[in-house]
This record gives sequence, structure tokens and C-alpha cells, in this order.
Amino acid sequence: MPDLSAFPITRKWPPRDPDVIQLYSFPTPNGVKASIMLEETGLPYEAHKVTLADADVKSAEFLSLNPNNKIPAIIDPNGPDGGPMALFESGAILIYLAEKTGKLLGDTATERMQIIQWLMWQMGGVGPMFGQLGFFYAFGGAEIEDPRPRQRYITETRRLLAVLEGRLEGRGWVCDDYSIADIAIAPWLRVLERYEAREIVGWADFPRTNAYLDRFLQRPAVQTGLVTPPRD
Repeated sequence: MPDLSAFPITRKWPPRDPDVIQLYSFPTPNGVKASIMLEETGLPYEAHKVTLADADVKSAEFLSLNPNNKIPAIIDPNGPDGGPMALFESGAILIYLAEKTGKLLGDTATERMQIIQWLMWQMGGVGPMFGQLGFFYAFGGAEIEDPRPRQRYITETRRLLAVLEGRLEGRGWVCDDYSIADIAIAPWLRVLERYEAREIVGWADFPRTNAYLDRFLQRPAVQTGLVTPPRD
């Protein structure tokens, strides 16, 4: 049985089964990337709820695993070099799990790089821009009287949706087949409804993107991953 006692996070969130991947997460758009991927690949795992409260993400135990105090993070007791391995950053976790299982990262070097390209597009564009839209349109920043920050992120969100809409012409998924790129992108599309921002960004103007999100949400692994770990 793997010994995970060297990881301080296990003192705050003790593993019930240290033989399986330990997931530390919360069901945010970034958090569910890891849980959906684990469900899609069929890897055994144990989910620990790490709330966004300072008591969790800024605790010494969590910071020992991710000094950037963001979910998700994992410990794989059966890492690539024969021992346990810890990993944070949702994109890195997706690539790692894809390489570990040989799934959802294409069959050729060209396909792999195309998928990683679109994964990076999400991480460098969709995630940060949609997140700022949420802040300035739906949350604390909505109280700022200056309209320029809010309009900046509305405009940029719409631009990114147009990029995706164009990419989906003639495709069911972002690349030739369902991949980690879709697992990264689609949860961020879903969050626009939570922000009550669909109308302001012109969601109805992107029919291929609408249909793409619907296809994604119909996958059984996605449905489970979206509520893992549960909020309550």
C-alpha cells in the first residue's frame, strides 16, 4: 500500500484508500476538469472537497500541495517513476491523466499538438476572460460604476465564442474526436448561465457552440464529474 504520509495535505483530508488517485477539488469550471477526466478514463479515485474558503485553499496543508492556492490538485500514488506524485494546475492534470491512460489526447503527434493547442487556448483565453466577465458582470466588480472593465470582458467573451463557433463548423468536437480540449473548454461555456450573462454576450448567436455544449452535457462521465465532489 502506498504511503502518502509525506504529503501534509493528507492530515487535513485523510485518504480512505491510499491506493487510488486523491483528488482535491471543488465543482468550479476548473475543478470539474479533473473529475470529468477521471470519470472519462475510468481511473479509480477519491474526491476530497476543498472549498474556496481561505480555511481550505489557504491552509498550510493545501498550500503544501499547491502553493498557488487554487483547485484542483491531485496525488497519484502510482506516479510515472514508481512512487507517489503530486500535481496541480488543471491543464497539467488533464495532460498527465491523458498520457497515463493513453486516452483523449489523439492517436498521432499531430493530433496531440492540435489538442494541446486548444487546451492552451482555453487556459490562456477562455478561462481568464470568462472569469473576469463573471467578476465585473455578476459578482463584486458589478458595483464599479466605470463601464469600461465590464464592457472589455463582454466584448472579449463574445470574440472567444466567435472563435469557437468558427472552429466547430463541420465538427462535433473541437478536434477530430472528443478530447481533453473539450473537457477544458465546455465547463467554461456552462458558467455563462450561472453568471446570467448569456444574453449580454449574445449566446443565441452561436448555434454550433450551443449544440456543442448540449452534446458535452449528455455524456454520463460529464454528468458525474460536474457534481464531484458535491458542493454540499
